[in-house]
Amino acid sequence: MRTTIGYTVESIGYVVGAQGLVSFVSRTFFDTEWGWMHKVVDLPSTADLGIVVVGLALIVGGVKARNAPERQETA
Repeated sequence: MRTTIGYTVESIGYVVGAQGLVSFVSRTFFDTEWGWMHKVVDLPSTADLGIVVVGLALIVGGVKARNAPERQETA
């Protein structure tokens, strides 16, 4: 179960981080809106970097959850 949760959190982190990065790059360098995040929330371009950090934190948390040793229950 821990492996499944780790992969799920990690996958969400990749999507969130990629959307933050795409949104930041599109606003900063191309003055357009790419991705779907601008349809959900209206954030300044610097806040998109915070979204990237959140995505990275989810990725790290997912990897740690997958690699954590299983606890053995004592009866």
